[in-house]
Amino acid sequence: MNDWSPVAKVYDPLKAGSIDGTDVEPHDRAVWRAMVARYKPNKAVVGDPLLTLFVARLNPQTTEEKLNEVFSNYGDIRRLRLVRDIVTGFSKGYAFVEYKEERSVVRARRDANKLVVDQSELFVDFEQERTLKGWVPRRLGGGQGGKKESGQLRFGGKDRPFRKPINLPVTMNQEWGGGGRECEREERYRDGSLSRERETDWGSRGRRDDRGRERGVEREYHRERRDRSYERESTRERESTRERESTRERESTRERESTRERESTRERESTRERESTRERESTRERESTRERESTRERCDRRERDDRRHRDDKYRHRDRR
Repeated sequence: MNDWSPVAKVYDPLKAGSIDGTDVEPHDRAVWRAMVARYKPNKAVVGDPLLTLFVARLNPQTTEEKLNEVFSNYGDIRRLRLVRDIVTGFSKGYAFVEYKEERSVVRARRDANKLVVDQSELFVDFEQERTLKGWVPRRLGGGQGGKKESGQLRFGGKDRPFRKPINLPVTMNQEWGGGGRECEREERYRDGSLSRERETDWGSRGRRDDRGRERGVEREYHRERRDRSYERESTRERESTRERESTRERESTRERESTRERESTRERESTRERESTRERESTRERESTRERESTRERCDRRERDDRRHRDDKYRHRDRR
């Protein structure tokens, strides 16, 4: 326990199945399967494992183009692979991104973790299949993380680290600031400055102090979990608010476009109606002009006929 750390340095299925990494017997069959598994990393995988990130909890609708657009903001991408089902072709919800530079990997792991893409909160971490010794994937009972509903929780990773053990050995107490009370008590007892009655009181008080410290650690752990949950909820609330605002903006834009379209349609119809009215008026004007001209022509013709008739009448009378 002297080398205990919240994040596993070497993968052990038995420790990964424990909340504090102190279990000595497996508590589910998946741990047994992981312990007896003889898993070897896939040799067909190409790329530098130290420059590769593991991206999980993807939306099934997320595509390679969307991932490339998101993760190219942190640096130049050398290779991106979205894992799909070999039969259906559907996304399995995780991908691997390889960068060209190490600083891009560190920046993407720091900033892209818990980033919301297509309404899903991403989990980003270094690739562990080829970098963590003894790694066993989740399909064989190993892995790190998992859902509480499935009953297969694994610890020791960045997403779900080990909790600090409660019953620590003396060396562990000394390492974590326990003060070495057992050694101090032995020295004081040998010097005669501590009687057996006071020793009993001191020991009970020490146990009470240990229990108080354990409760404080547990409260701190739950407080951190509560703060994380509040932060995730606030992030989701902000994302939903942004989504609603963008939806309202799109709807208002569509409404303005439809209003403009209706106004332009009405304007065109009114223009056509005015033009048709003008055409009818001009037609009526032409017809009335023709009618007047024809009337004048008939009047002139009658007048000429009458004049001719009179002339003929007078001429006939003169001959007599």
